Amino acid sequence: MAEIRNCKVLVVGAGPGGYVAAIRAGQLGLDTVIVEGSRAGGTCLIRGCLPSKAMIHAASTFESLESHSGKGKMGISVSGKAKVNMKELVSWKESIVNKLNKGVETLLKAAKVELISGWAKFKNAKTCEVSGGEKEYIINAEHVILANGSQSVELPFMPFDNNIISSTEALELEEVPKKLVVIGAGYIGLELGIAYRKLGSEVTFIEALDQILPIYDSEMTRPITMWLRKHKVTVNLGAKAKGAITKGKVTTVEYTDSSGKDHKIEADKVLVTVGRKPNTQGWGLEKMAVDMDGPFVKVDNQCHTSMKNVWAIGDIVGEPMLAHKASAQGEMVAEIIAGHKRAFDPISIAAVCFTDPEIVGVGLTPDEAKNEGIEIIVGKFPFAASGRALAMNAGSDGGFVRITARADNQVIVGIHAVGSHVSELSGEFALAIEMGSRLDDIAGTIHVHPTLTEAFAESALAGLGHAIHISK
Repeated sequence: MAEIRNCKVLVVGAGPGGYVAAIRAGQLGLDTVIVEGSRAGGTCLIRGCLPSKAMIHAASTFESLESHSGKGKMGISVSGKAKVNMKELVSWKESIVNKLNKGVETLLKAAKVELISGWAKFKNAKTCEVSGGEKEYIINAEHVILANGSQSVELPFMPFDNNIISSTEALELEEVPKKLVVIGAGYIGLELGIAYRKLGSEVTFIEALDQILPIYDSEMTRPITMWLRKHKVTVNLGAKAKGAITKGKVTTVEYTDSSGKDHKIEADKVLVTVGRKPNTQGWGLEKMAVDMDGPFVKVDNQCHTSMKNVWAIGDIVGEPMLAHKASAQGEMVAEIIAGHKRAFDPISIAAVCFTDPEIVGVGLTPDEAKNEGIEIIVGKFPFAASGRALAMNAGSDGGFVRITARADNQVIVGIHAVGSHVSELSGEFALAIEMGSRLDDIAGTIHVHPTLTEAFAESALAGLGHAIHISK
């Protein structure tokens, strides 16, 4: 018989949006229950952002070891040849996931949040049945926060199976595929495709658009294109997958190139990364009387739905589908329920692509600013002129920092960077945009030497017309 549980706040989904919302609600003294069908941490922690970054790090470590074989480099050489044991790599990755999962559970417990394992299915806007866990529940809540997340898009003509996989399965492979075909050259496909190339796979991309990483301009993606060419990765742009046939362990992918010509290519694994869609089906959303905005749940600037005391955050409310956006929304909603005056109104949200080299973007690109009728000035500084980058053997990948500012008052409207380790600059970039910084604010801030952050200050100086460490 189902146990009845009444609470002030019910959170559905323990991903980076849901668990942050639940922890903050608990901290604020609200009786809070969070329901999760899998493991606390959600897609990002368990089968997405963090495990993929662990695999990317492992792949880069392997590539570095290989580069020191034989004659070596930097005066360092190793005898023999580096080897990859995918089972042990995945086991190491899982050990990190397990630590993070237990950490989230500990934080929820410390905030006096009750974590219930199972799948929630709503009978109406404030009541759901939870099944699939150790016990069954009927939960009645005063406030409901929907944080159901998203899932990989499956191509109807290429359904997932043992050989045709999503990013989730790509993080669980027990062997490095000899031949990997990646459908889609967005950030997920490129991150994992590059990682597997470093691990030894022969990688081929099939991308329907005419450029990789379409959310970035060609100047930003050029260093990544250079890396792909250098490492003999085939990228088919303007190409469309048509289907796949599997015989034994080999899958043959059929696709059309940019000229309309048909091609076939064999692969051990086919990784489909054509986007993600919100998890809005199968759990009773249609019984909650909330308005929709296309495939997403419609919310206002407080993440409130059209139903009183029902809130929605993260991937199910639309782009950008980023973990840090979901976390910010979750914290805000908990505080609003507790009586605080809050609204979700970020100036912009930074995005990072963990390719080789990495890309960071926040705010407007030069072209986007011009399209909005803004007269701009652009400052750019190459990492080839950065002592810290060169000292890390990271200054030769074509990377740079670029600042876009208004010409009239020098207020920064966009910051973009590409290069090794630039993801660690994303916080400073986001803060600069959020605080309404001008070029002289950045140029006038003394940046530590030697660090990569100096390139940020130098790009601001370049925008002002007097960069120190590059000549005009």
